[in-house]
Amino acid sequence: MVRKKIGVIIPVSVYEPSETLVKSATHLCNLDYGDFEPKIVYVFDGEEKDERVLTLKKLGVDVLARNTSRGRRAGAINDGLKIIKKYRPAAIAIFDVDSRPSRDFVIKCAERLERGVYISSSRREVINPFTLIAEGVFIEYKLIGYLLRKSGFRQFNGLIGVLNPEYIFRYRLNENCLTEDADFSTRMHAIGLRAEMCDSVLHEQAPINAGDLVSQRKRWYYGGLELWKYLGEVIRSGNFRFIFSWLLSLTLTYFPAIFFLPVVLTLPPLLVRYGFRGFRIHAGLIFHLVLLQISSISALVAFLRKNKVEWGSIERIE
Repeated sequence: MVRKKIGVIIPVSVYEPSETLVKSATHLCNLDYGDFEPKIVYVFDGEEKDERVLTLKKLGVDVLARNTSRGRRAGAINDGLKIIKKYRPAAIAIFDVDSRPSRDFVIKCAERLERGVYISSSRREVINPFTLIAEGVFIEYKLIGYLLRKSGFRQFNGLIGVLNPEYIFRYRLNENCLTEDADFSTRMHAIGLRAEMCDSVLHEQAPINAGDLVSQRKRWYYGGLELWKYLGEVIRSGNFRFIFSWLLSLTLTYFPAIFFLPVVLTLPPLLVRYGFRGFRIHAGLIFHLVLLQISSISALVAFLRKNKVEWGSIERIE
């Protein structure tokens, strides 16, 4: 019996340390793929002779050393799709090097794929809530998980999840935008496709210092501003829930200090569920909202001045 194939793509920047890559490959190789036969491909921006390429190959995964940063993350995924396509996969999974999905993640997500569904993913959990910065992201992810179940615009960061190959092969990722995940999600929703949530969990690392968080979120906010070019397509979709959710995501979230900080400041520390750690979480959430506002303003200024926002490395905790 010929097993169905699933292509697994992990884009890798030249900033990632070997230790992170080893832990990533070891984890992904040990997931439960059910009836799928996985084809795991790490797409590395560096050169073939880099020792990290050799390290990954020894772990039994394929590596594409593309020797360029063309298109950044979107370009790496698109290059990975070219390799995967010849295997005629029944599904495509995309992860980052810090993604630590639950063992049943792929199976649970694949069950939700059907015609009209372009991606299935799950709620996110922070795997490293060790700093004040990470504590803020920890609570933010809890809120995002809840809102995604209610929203008419489900956008999973990084397109991390299991995708329907019919749509990702046909439409591919836009290499000329800063946030390819939000761009692709907007285009898919606008043509009437859906994103589904499965009952699993994906663990990943959060930024652990203020500089990394501001840099990351400035890039996200800037990418959101680029999405306004799709306003006409969004409205023409005729899907009110999608239109409403999309507009909220591109307006309300840009003013966290106005809409969210006053509410958080009036809340007592989150002691009921998290005990004394609640003081730390509460302080982290306040600091998080302040940093988000700084990121938003910085992105707005850069966008209006037509200044580019560059990608950078993020410190990992292993």
